[in-house]
Amino acid sequence: MTHKYAKLMFTDNVKDLQQQQGSRNSYARMEEGEVHNALLGAKEAEFILESDSFYMASVSETGWPYVQHRGGPKGFVKIIDEATIGFADYRGNKQYISVGNFQTTNKVSLFFMDYKNKRRLKMIGHIMTVEENDKDILEKLQDPDYKGKVERGFIISIDAFDWNCPQHITQRYTKEDIQPLFDKLAELEGEGTRA
Repeated sequence: MTHKYAKLMFTDNVKDLQQQQGSRNSYARMEEGEVHNALLGAKEAEFILESDSFYMASVSETGWPYVQHRGGPKGFVKIIDEATIGFADYRGNKQYISVGNFQTTNKVSLFFMDYKNKRRLKMIGHIMTVEENDKDILEKLQDPDYKGKVERGFIISIDAFDWNCPQHITQRYTKEDIQPLFDKLAELEGEGTRA
């Protein structure tokens, strides 16, 4: 099957380097057959809904890439359909670099990480800004229990995605992941003092 991400990202220069480095034959197979990795499946949707952050890249008018972290409660990125995701954009440091870049080009790249399980999901697409006065759409994108001022929303039409290998991902754990261990340790220490 044609891997949509590979089809879009494997430019002639990339293919030449793959050929020089001996990996072109295996990657060439990804570009054959019917298109896949263009529509989200259950695995991708679950991964995105469990994410509490991601990295977002835009391109400036001067041609420089700009990467920004976005975070919120699990589920802050909404699955609209198998080809579309969205999220509310909460007030931050007021630099507006990504928002400004999207006025020039609406191409976007997203990088979702699961450090605990050493998984990552790369995604490319086209982004549309939802302005503050479009209350109906913003209401669907925001999290009512999250404290933060919504300035706008973003809707992303997904062009392709790819799962990356776990090699070289350093495992990290959140406070939520390790809190049960601390609770158990405190319980055991409490039992030791009562003996």
